[in-house]
Amino acid sequence: MKLKYFFPMFIAAVVALFSSCQDEDVVSYLGNVRVTSSYVALPAEGGSTSIDVTASGNWTISDIPDWITVSPTSGTGDGTVTFTAPATTKSNEGYVTIECNGDKQQLKVMQIAEKVELAISTCAEVNKGSDNVTYRIKGAVTKIENTTYGNMYINDGTGDVYIYGTLDAKGAEKNFSSLGIEVGDVVDCEGPRVTYNGTIELKNVTVNGITKSLIKVDSTYVAGAPGNTLPLEGGELTAYFTCKGSGISVEIPEEAKSWLSVVGITERALQGTVVFRAAANVGGDRSTTVSLKTTDGKKDYTANVEIVQKGAIIEATCAEFNAAPVGDTQYRVEGVVTKIANTKYGNLYIKDGSGEVYVYGTTNISDYADLKEGDIVTYVGSRGEYKGSPQMVNGTIEKVTPVKTISIAEFRELPDDKNTYYKISGVVGKSDEENTKYDLETYGNFALTDETGSVYIYGVSTGWNGETKKFGTLGVKEGDTLTILAYKTSYKGLVEGVGAYLNHTSAE
Repeated sequence: MKLKYFFPMFIAAVVALFSSCQDEDVVSYLGNVRVTSSYVALPAEGGSTSIDVTASGNWTISDIPDWITVSPTSGTGDGTVTFTAPATTKSNEGYVTIECNGDKQQLKVMQIAEKVELAISTCAEVNKGSDNVTYRIKGAVTKIENTTYGNMYINDGTGDVYIYGTLDAKGAEKNFSSLGIEVGDVVDCEGPRVTYNGTIELKNVTVNGITKSLIKVDSTYVAGAPGNTLPLEGGELTAYFTCKGSGISVEIPEEAKSWLSVVGITERALQGTVVFRAAANVGGDRSTTVSLKTTDGKKDYTANVEIVQKGAIIEATCAEFNAAPVGDTQYRVEGVVTKIANTKYGNLYIKDGSGEVYVYGTTNISDYADLKEGDIVTYVGSRGEYKGSPQMVNGTIEKVTPVKTISIAEFRELPDDKNTYYKISGVVGKSDEENTKYDLETYGNFALTDETGSVYIYGVSTGWNGETKKFGTLGVKEGDTLTILAYKTSYKGLVEGVGAYLNHTSAE
């Protein structure tokens, strides 16, 4: 196996050992002086590293080894200190002391010249570790998401680690295919840990070695056509595999056994098939990953088959969507666009009478360049989550009803049409027109007035697809400025608007 050496990891390991028994409490609890790191690591080829100092008054740095320079060596309050060392062919280490108002903090300084092979960490250890530390792992590739950059998942039996970018043999990016890595291969790789949007990753890893799997899935077919997605009504999926090991076993995850089963396995020389059968799906989209396993008598090898089955789209309010579990189930939600956070990716908020949903990414946003706040949209997507907050992911717009903002005078001139909505705003008050009443408690009957005129509002629901007869729960009072989506109608010559609540501003 090709060996790869990284001295930063050795530094991190030494520092972790040192700080765990000496520095941790000092860094955390000294009242007069604190530093952002209890150690300083300098590269063997020479260079500088900086740390931040937080102090309650004047501070000084002393006991400086002769192989480094420190700037500045004193200061007041908060500041940044830079440590610099020339290139070296031997390792150096020592301590400096920073003092403020009687409190002393020792900082370890190191410059490691010897190359040290990284120890292999488990995936579980990586997931519990720290960012900006280089880790080395060894495990089976369970899924490849991008064959250009080399984004993939590696599992060593203790958990999964997501690899975001894999360098080729010369250290170049975007050449993953040159490595010949396939699902099921055991890969020894290393790289720095980062966290992006809550996902722990090893970024731009270097591959130390590849052990080819004795089993791999060549292709999958559903109803005679390539693919891995079964229809809602159920059916069969055939997985074609190549196996160089002794025998084959199939493992279906426990949670998928209620709807997925194996109906046949065939093996001829090195080739074979596994036929899966899925039951009809009465719920939302569902998926699972099935393992095909073989052995050489000493070691087990695994290849995975991802199986997806379409489901019914569940009609949901915004509140029901937010309360649903994270998963692949598809939901249809209709609401009003209240805010567009990102026009390029289609990140936006939609609201109905029950609540508001954040849409993280719209798959077909390029088809709706004119989408704007106030438009009525129907979205289909699955329930995701980020830092505990619900969001719709992989959202697709099914329908957009454009809503135009107009004045009340323009609204009065419209033809009667219960299917076309307009955005209107005005001050809430009593109507002086005949055959009207004033009710802010139940239906929401009142006059809405702007600088161009007034119109009688004959009912306002609590929001798009919201409840009626509960206008009083919205807290709207006479004199408040109210914005609604309304259609125009009339009764015995009286022009009326019927609408759904968007927002209001109190007059107080």
